[in-house]
Amino acid sequence: MDANETIEALAALAQPTRLEAFRRLAAAGPDGIAAGELARRLGVPQNTMSAHLAVLVRAGLAGSDRNGRSIVYRADLPALRGVLTFLLEDCCGGRPEDCTPLLADLSPCCVPSE
Repeated sequence: MDANETIEALAALAQPTRLEAFRRLAAAGPDGIAAGELARRLGVPQNTMSAHLAVLVRAGLAGSDRNGRSIVYRADLPALRGVLTFLLEDCCGGRPEDCTPLLADLSPCCVPSE
């Protein structure tokens, strides 16, 4: 991930509907969500949702697959990881203890169940 890709990803997320759509896609996991269902959940017209999803796809934050008549979208979590890694690669100026609280905040949502 480079600076331009990171800027594009952050710009895509810098809009309330797209941010919420990405959060819903991330919450859905690998199953994803059909575009129409996502539009319904967010109370957005389908054509508007399609435009928002296209921005997320162009930014590399989401992907899609056709499933019959529906298009199912999924968050691209490795791309999000790339954005976060780019933002934090010089984190803490060599003092890892300064980054520990940030990393701890990210961990609880991703702990695998036993």
